[in-house]
Amino acid sequence: MIHTLHLTTTRRDEMIDITKEIHDLIKQEKLEDGTVIVYCPHTTAGIMIQENADPDVKHDVLMRLNEVYPWEHPKYRHAEGNTASHLKAMTVGSSQTVLVAGGRLLLGRWQGIYFCEFDGPRERTFLVKLIRG
Repeated sequence: MIHTLHLTTTRRDEMIDITKEIHDLIKQEKLEDGTVIVYCPHTTAGIMIQENADPDVKHDVLMRLNEVYPWEHPKYRHAEGNTASHLKAMTVGSSQTVLVAGGRLLLGRWQGIYFCEFDGPRERTFLVKLIRG
């Protein structure tokens, strides 16, 4: 089962918690035990598992990514001018895999699944594959 979900980002860089949407799919499909793969089909966005209890973590992660990969750099050559967004997406990665048991994501106490936008605002999609067993 592959599901395509849509979201709208509102800033150039942001982390959107998508854990509830994935949990809702698990419930809808009655997946008791198995695996969930969350995949981002964009080169300037990614999927991350990170702390979701303290909103300052999102701020700090995005701040450091912006420091490591500044939007403007004199040696960037990419014609679109969004080299930093490609580098951030490469660092975060395009997918995450999470186990499911008893109908629940086996995330740690403070973990959530995030869609990470690095070239917004945009209309985006992400794919969720549910695997039984």
